[in-house]
Amino acid sequence: MINQNIIMIITISVIIISTPYFSRLIRLPLTPVEIILGSIAGYFGFIHHNEIFKLISEVGFLYLMFLAGTEVDLRVFKNMRLQLLKKSIIYISLLYLFSFLSSYYLHLGNIFTITMPLISVGLIISLFNEYGKDKEWLILAMTVGVLGEIISITLVTFASAALSFGIGYEFYKTISILFAFLLAIVVIFKALEVLFWWYPGIKTYLMPFKDNDEKDIRISISIFFILIAISLYLHLEIAFGAFIAGIFISTFFKHKEELTHKLSSFGFGFLVPLFFIYVGTTLNLDSLKNAALLEKALLITFLMIAMRVISSSIIFFEINIKNRVLLGLAHSMPLTLLIAVATIAYDLNTISTEIYYAFILASIFEVIFSMILIKLLSLTKAQKISTK
Repeated sequence: MINQNIIMIITISVIIISTPYFSRLIRLPLTPVEIILGSIAGYFGFIHHNEIFKLISEVGFLYLMFLAGTEVDLRVFKNMRLQLLKKSIIYISLLYLFSFLSSYYLHLGNIFTITMPLISVGLIISLFNEYGKDKEWLILAMTVGVLGEIISITLVTFASAALSFGIGYEFYKTISILFAFLLAIVVIFKALEVLFWWYPGIKTYLMPFKDNDEKDIRISISIFFILIAISLYLHLEIAFGAFIAGIFISTFFKHKEELTHKLSSFGFGFLVPLFFIYVGTTLNLDSLKNAALLEKALLITFLMIAMRVISSSIIFFEINIKNRVLLGLAHSMPLTLLIAVATIAYDLNTISTEIYYAFILASIFEVIFSMILIKLLSLTKAQKISTK
């Protein structure tokens, strides 16, 4: 009889290989397809609970947050117009206001106030690949999304501390340490900025253009693990440390244009799929028979999409209404962060299994609905006529 671990390894390998083909076939991003295939494999017993798989999937999640950080360049905020910065802050504030009101009047619970306004730029990158980098609404979505993701990651750290320790001495201690950590990071960033300005050769010495020893990858991974270790020592959310490590790489080593691609290739080709496959295995497909669960997942999906479309339509009136709707839809797919918060809350036993499943389903529904709506709105008149 074949060992269960062997079956699991083969199954995971098949999912990783086959996901791009399924993704192209059903015209969905890789991530929801990986979750769906993982849930099917888990349901039929091809993947079982395994501590090593769980540990590797956690590393995959941290690496995903690291890659999210590499998409953030702090120089964007220096070059951002003051008017746009103000509008971005108002837009994000509106999301939290709508989230609070929805959670309060619909009696959803405090965790919904934190999760529904989350913004992540991860899937916006896939939109760039499909629709090009010259679309006004996409450029604006990425610029605003970077600020939104930083705020989201910070609040996830706050939420993790509150869920772990409650609102008390340990919570305020953790928050104080977080602010001290952020201040130290700012000081280090400023010091390195000055150092690299005076001695630009240091960057090329650390990461030379011609590098047969893969120094760029070695340094990047070292920074990734060092900041995770510091976060562990300070009892901060380790995903935040991974995110900061990514920002460090993107800010100071821009001269290595292929570095982000190399890091992404390794992550999205191996570690990140393992995380999403694992998330899929935690979703019991029998729960889909639960009408109340589906209703809650669809409610979360509707609220998260609606609040973004309404907020973007109100704030960014310098672009036409179609582009405002597209911007809101682009921000309606915070899949990775939504799953991250749900996983943290579920592991700490602060939400029920049903709520956890609702968040996982909502994260998939959001991607499906948003991608379809973006596709329909992006069709040109000629394309619309040809489809009739």
